[in-house]
Amino acid sequence: MTGAASLLVVALALRRVVRAEVDGHSMVPALQAGDRVVVVRGLAPRAGDVVAVPDPRRPSRLLVKRVRSVGADAGLELAGDNAQASTDSRAFGAVASSEVVGRVVWRYWPPHRRGPLARSSALVVR
Repeated sequence: MTGAASLLVVALALRRVVRAEVDGHSMVPALQAGDRVVVVRGLAPRAGDVVAVPDPRRPSRLLVKRVRSVGADAGLELAGDNAQASTDSRAFGAVASSEVVGRVVWRYWPPHRRGPLARSSALVVR
C-alpha cells in the first residue's frame, strides 16, 4: 500500500475526510472539472499542497487551490494552477491557515484518473 493510500485509510477510519467535486478550470492540468477528490482534515498545509478552503466571497462554497506560499503572519497565498482561469489570492488576498478545511490527497473520480494528488513546486514562492 502506498503512503497516500495508507493515509487515506487512516483518515477514513478517523472520519477526518471531506469529499469535494472540482468545478471549473482553475486547477488544470492537476485537476479538471468533474474530478472528485478526498480532502483530509488536520494536515498542516505546506507550500505546493492542494487544499480546500471556504470561498472568502461565498463561505458555503469550497475552493480547491494550491498553496503558493506560507507566511507566519500573512497566512497562505493560494493560486490556481491555471492562472488565467483562477480566482485566488490575487483577488481575495491571503487566507489564514485556520481557514483550511484540509489537504486534497486523493482523486477518486473519474476512475481512469484515480490516484494520489502530488505536491508541486511549480507555483511555490520561496
